[in-house]
Amino acid sequence: MLERRGQQIGPETPIAVEFDPVLSVALRRWGNGKHSSNAHLKVLIMTSRHKNKNRRKGNIAILACFMMIGMLGMVAFAVDLGFLANSQTELQRTADATALAACEQLRFSSSATPGTTVNLTNNVTAASTVASQYAAANKVCSQAPGLAATDVVIGYLANPDDKTSTIQTSGSVNNFNAVQITVRRSASQNGLIPSFFGKIFGQNGEAASASASAAFLGNFNGFGIPSAGTGPGGGTGTLMIMPFALDQQTWNSLLGGTGTDVWKWDAVNQQVVSGADGILECNLFPQGTGSPGNRGTVSIGTSNGTSNLVRQIQYGLSASDLAPFGGTLQLDSTGNLYLPGNPGISAGTKSALAAIIGQTRIIPIFSSLSGNGANATYDIVQFVGIRVLDVDLTGSMSSKHLTVQPAWVYSRGAIAAGSNNGSQTQNTYGIFSPVWLVR
Repeated sequence: MLERRGQQIGPETPIAVEFDPVLSVALRRWGNGKHSSNAHLKVLIMTSRHKNKNRRKGNIAILACFMMIGMLGMVAFAVDLGFLANSQTELQRTADATALAACEQLRFSSSATPGTTVNLTNNVTAASTVASQYAAANKVCSQAPGLAATDVVIGYLANPDDKTSTIQTSGSVNNFNAVQITVRRSASQNGLIPSFFGKIFGQNGEAASASASAAFLGNFNGFGIPSAGTGPGGGTGTLMIMPFALDQQTWNSLLGGTGTDVWKWDAVNQQVVSGADGILECNLFPQGTGSPGNRGTVSIGTSNGTSNLVRQIQYGLSASDLAPFGGTLQLDSTGNLYLPGNPGISAGTKSALAAIIGQTRIIPIFSSLSGNGANATYDIVQFVGIRVLDVDLTGSMSSKHLTVQPAWVYSRGAIAAGSNNGSQTQNTYGIFSPVWLVR
């Protein structure tokens, strides 16, 4: 007798097995008594099981082949998708670098002459040229991309912080402050981003593009304290405004061609030397401001002592200096900022001024003042960039001077014209923010 899980199997016992022709015939014969040995039946059953197991192995092999095809397809898709993602990153990197480099050309270069009439026509042309050069230098998919004329947009962006604003290409080029760059890979331009395995399915490549916009500010309402130092103030966050005010008439006359030209800045050796450079100079230490007892200095902060003035001259304004003004020095909606006067320049400031010869600073321009000495009030209407050339605060009043000339100054912490209900007129001259990516 056979046993199935502890019970005996006889000729009349039904057995549930997978259908097998050989085993079926054997069982019928065994049931009819044609097989005299149970051992013979065991051999037949074992043989049948072995054949069924082999058949199952064959099914798994076929299923595995189909699964491998699917897996290979997924791997191919992943490779192409990864290459496309990397190419998109390269496109964006190229657009970012190109936009920054092109926008930098819109600012005055070191070869331009401060104090002269603004004309950005050549700068706009240079921006387009530099855009093509930088795009070619930043390869995408190991190829240098080219830019179409419509891929470079140069114009004016009134508020770079507004992500919805568009670049205005009309109007005077002298106001242009933004560049938008689009880098493309398409069938018609620079070629599609190639597919490796996608070609098996008839996909030769994918089109992709990336855009970036860079801008700077060239017209400010005023200034706040930047997050990082922009001068020799140890990186603690200082604003490089010098507390000396110059009258508007002297400044306008200087831009109009009235002034001396006996000093120049040697950019190679980083020093001031004697000689003409075509940039006129004026005396920031006036012989008279119209206010008795005051010599053109303004009080910014809680103290107007000499030590405080020395610190501001050398290291700029701190956050505590601007605290009495609400944290900013800003023109109001009528274009005015009223600053109290300081009773004068002491000889103790000479060493501080001598220490910054050759350096650039921002100074306020006043249109009028009222009061006397420490009670004087300056009506500030503009901020301008200057370079300190020479100083002498000893001797007679007529021999004292603080000689400066117009200069390009790059400053952080600037407040865009029109912001916070401020004036939208041209409030600054020669002062620019750094170029940054706005989107």
